[in-house]
Amino acid sequence: MDILDALRDAVGAANVLTGSDAEAYARDWTGYYEGAPLCAVRPASTEEVSKVVRAASQAGVAIVPFGGNTGLMGGTHASGRIALSLERMNKVREIRPSSRMAIVEAGVVLSQMHEAADAHDLVFPLTFGARGSARIGGVLGTNAGGSNVLRYGNTRALCVGIEVVLPSGEVMDLMTELVKDNSGYDLRDLFIGSEGTLGIITAAVLRLWPKPKAYATAMVAVPELGVALDLLNTLQNATGGAVEAFEYMPRNYIDAHLAHGKTARQPFADAHDHNIMIEIGATAPRDAEPDETGAIPIQTYLEEVLAGLIEEGRVIDAHVARSESQRREMWERREAAGELTNAMGHSVITDVSLPLERVETFLDRSKTEIARIDPDARLMVVSHLGDGNVHLTVWPSDIEAHYDAVMEVVETIVRDLGGSFSAEHGIGLGKRGSMARRKDPVALALMRQIKATLDPRNILNPGKVLPD
Repeated sequence: MDILDALRDAVGAANVLTGSDAEAYARDWTGYYEGAPLCAVRPASTEEVSKVVRAASQAGVAIVPFGGNTGLMGGTHASGRIALSLERMNKVREIRPSSRMAIVEAGVVLSQMHEAADAHDLVFPLTFGARGSARIGGVLGTNAGGSNVLRYGNTRALCVGIEVVLPSGEVMDLMTELVKDNSGYDLRDLFIGSEGTLGIITAAVLRLWPKPKAYATAMVAVPELGVALDLLNTLQNATGGAVEAFEYMPRNYIDAHLAHGKTARQPFADAHDHNIMIEIGATAPRDAEPDETGAIPIQTYLEEVLAGLIEEGRVIDAHVARSESQRREMWERREAAGELTNAMGHSVITDVSLPLERVETFLDRSKTEIARIDPDARLMVVSHLGDGNVHLTVWPSDIEAHYDAVMEVVETIVRDLGGSFSAEHGIGLGKRGSMARRKDPVALALMRQIKATLDPRNILNPGKVLPD
């Protein structure tokens, strides 16, 4: 009761939720990680976050930071702990169009950030299916990726400065707008991707980009996956690196979408094994302004390139979106991945990163070796193919019996191919086993030293990221 009283003093009684009032913080989006928190606390300022952290440190009670609670790895599991939600810290403080910077609080929802940038004819290019609920603090905490990494980079590349409340309650102000600052260790990048285990990010300075004046978006079917890399390079060379998305959806993904999507349709008249969604963003007027026939040059160009590749046999079929509704249908097909995964039941979710030329080898080996363990296992693949990030989801015939074996098979193949077992979902609870088995032991030892130095009382999101 002493800690609850201290928290009420810090943020007001109405913003310390207990019992049934805190149920929204008792389970994650997947429904797999459940556990009632001691309470949920909703501070409205960095000062209040600092007071909460100091009170928790003095009482020896752990804190779990909450963003939009859209993660897949159990990073917000808060059983018996303080769930610290930044939902009230949701202001876009300032948009600076001339320098293309945004100063925002950590509770800003990603779609809210998109709207704020759009009002100035700019974009904050981070995007994925959960953009309507994910918050800036969460995407910074996991260094989220999404569909536009190919052109703009992960969250880390989109952030210039941060404000962080440390485990001591001290506030570290790194809210610089400088693109270049070599004044010592890069502490900003230490906290981005740390999943709230080292500090609580309360605000950020984010980079904005010119809004494309036109998009050329298409669904393309290729005879084999190996052709896709040539297609990507052809388009990148021809557009000066303007390819924003290059998303792979094989037949098993399309079939799942057709089975579970209420308005789902086949992307082509005939079903194909290898389907890719391409989007090019044109910022130059010469590529975006309609010609005398009303055609958009970048769309016409994409059609011409794809027509030539069809004649060469390198592309089987292609459909270029001719309206915003057709473009949105293509994006909705890709962004349904999370909902499809949940709809199909508890699964082994993998999120791996590979050298581009080894993605096909990874998929072939995974299919063969998982079938050897469990012939009745079902697989679904979707991939940010342009940056080598593959989401392979497996539904074993007996998930308890085969979970660890499937995970270790995938890890082994990834290691053999020079990849990483974690691309964009973070570690949380779900990948601590992978960290123990696959992470360089010297790197793990150094991570533990950093955690112990910054958080000696182990109050910030304990038990996450680092294996026991």
